Amino acid sequence: MTFTTQNKAGAVAIAQSAMKGARLKDNNTQSPKVDDATVSAYMSQSYLPVSVADSIACVKQNLIEHLDGEQIPTYLFVVDNDNYLNGILSVKSLLASPENLLVSDIMRHNYFSVAPEQSRHDVYDLINHSGLDMIPVVQFGKLMGVLRPQDIAELIEDENTLDAQLQGATTPLDEPYLTTSPVTLWRKRVVWLLMLFVAEAYTGTVLKAFEEQLEAAISLAFFIPLLIGTGGNSGTQITSTLVRAMALGEVSLRNLGTVLKKEVSTSFLVAVTIGGAALIRAWILGVGHEVTIVVSLTIVAITMWSAVVSSIIPMVLKKLKVDPAVVSAPFIATFIDGTGLIIYFEIAKLVMTEFA
Repeated sequence: MTFTTQNKAGAVAIAQSAMKGARLKDNNTQSPKVDDATVSAYMSQSYLPVSVADSIACVKQNLIEHLDGEQIPTYLFVVDNDNYLNGILSVKSLLASPENLLVSDIMRHNYFSVAPEQSRHDVYDLINHSGLDMIPVVQFGKLMGVLRPQDIAELIEDENTLDAQLQGATTPLDEPYLTTSPVTLWRKRVVWLLMLFVAEAYTGTVLKAFEEQLEAAISLAFFIPLLIGTGGNSGTQITSTLVRAMALGEVSLRNLGTVLKKEVSTSFLVAVTIGGAALIRAWILGVGHEVTIVVSLTIVAITMWSAVVSSIIPMVLKKLKVDPAVVSAPFIATFIDGTGLIIYFEIAKLVMTEFA
């Protein structure tokens, strides 16, 4: 994405709707390679071009002739004979200007643009952060097309769908769900499930390492699903919140300290609440005061540990240019499962007399 001036505040939201009948002047310009995940897959070539030498009277007449129903653009695109974008023209300024002036007298030279090869994800972040409702697509100075409001809406929907599917540990579908065959669904899901299966297998290794402790206090096994489930659920909540905040441009790696402070503080309150519930549950099961203390302390420790891991990993992935939605939720939950078991048994070794 580029600015024609250094003043970012000069970036403008261009047009609220498309014009019918208007097309690129240079039809011989080679179109960029279309990729479903780039701007080129969404941009439109429907817009109204004007020239710097056009008179205001001529542009007004042309605008009226090309109005599409009740849709009125807020800006027109000023291009030369080779379709290089020279600037933008405010329709409001156009209508208020004397008809003896030229476009060059009132056009604006500072504008915001994106490139056709720019990723959908980057444009998605830009739209959410800046609030632009229509964006010119420029390549090597030439106007290749525009992202209209309806194009942007489609782009946002596709990106949200992608994130939702990736957060659920499945490869995005290429066609509507009802027309997707079971074999295709199997191919989309099984790779992720196998990866998570391998990652989750190390929890069995942890249990094997603490086999003696489990044999000495079998009641510890009663709470394993509860403990690792709580850690995974807590991590998923934090990850989902942070991934969305990063998509909106609200947080980045430079805010890591603030995020950690906020999430650790919040998780402490959550941990105390759930720890109290765990204490009551252990007391009801009658497993003894030592196991009750171990379970309560472990809930607090795992919840706090989950807050640290879930706060750091998504932002580090974002910094490394890896979409945090791809691996954050499922893999963080898997990681917390194994490390949570280690925390559980280490606390048991410190508290219970059987392990002394």
